[in-house]
Amino acid sequence: MITPIVAEFLSTALMILFGVGVHCDTVLNGTKYHGSGHLFAITTWAFGISVCLFIFGGVCMNPAMALAQCLLGLVDWSMFVPYVIAEMAGGIAGAVVSWVMYADAFKASEGKVDGVAIRNIFSTNPLINDKPRSFFIEAFDTTIFLAGILCISHWGGENLLLVSICVGLLVWAIGMGLGGMTGFAMNQARDLGPRIAYQILPIKGKVDNNWKYGLIVPGVAPFVGSFLAVALVRFLGLY
Repeated sequence: MITPIVAEFLSTALMILFGVGVHCDTVLNGTKYHGSGHLFAITTWAFGISVCLFIFGGVCMNPAMALAQCLLGLVDWSMFVPYVIAEMAGGIAGAVVSWVMYADAFKASEGKVDGVAIRNIFSTNPLINDKPRSFFIEAFDTTIFLAGILCISHWGGENLLLVSICVGLLVWAIGMGLGGMTGFAMNQARDLGPRIAYQILPIKGKVDNNWKYGLIVPGVAPFVGSFLAVALVRFLGLY
């Protein structure tokens, strides 16, 4: 039986492998799916998360979700820090493996693809620099995301296939309807993990990694969403 901490690492790494991989596909030169667009990318994120949940079961893959489950008593508080470390490490590992897989495409894109676009393969960054509004959006999106997963898990029960598919649909809907301003990170491991990978990988022509945004918005706002999501599901009487 795989341990929960290892499951958090592997599931998060696989999620990021799908997500960073699809952004490599759409942005970099030399890929078969270059220029496929946001619908292609968001759908891959959604399907990828469904697959991860179906493979690994009831994993968090997200420090914000780990916090919410601790607040609800679903996960013991002693597991919070190990979960977060495993998830962040998984985010870094998944991004590094993606870079290895697409190394030839990164090389083919040197000096030809905008450096900001390459940075944004790894992390979420808004087109309009309005940090207070972006913080609100990320907190709001995370509230819907986490509360939605908790509700799906409540009603889906032990039906892992149904829960996995419904969570993927939730990600797809949030990405399409609410994600256009910030890139809907909703997850520190999804943003900060690959952002760290971008910082340390030998990618030529790097631009500023936008840590001022990354640490504040995708770094903190998802935790705010955790508290709001817990308050919402408790109000609904589900937990």
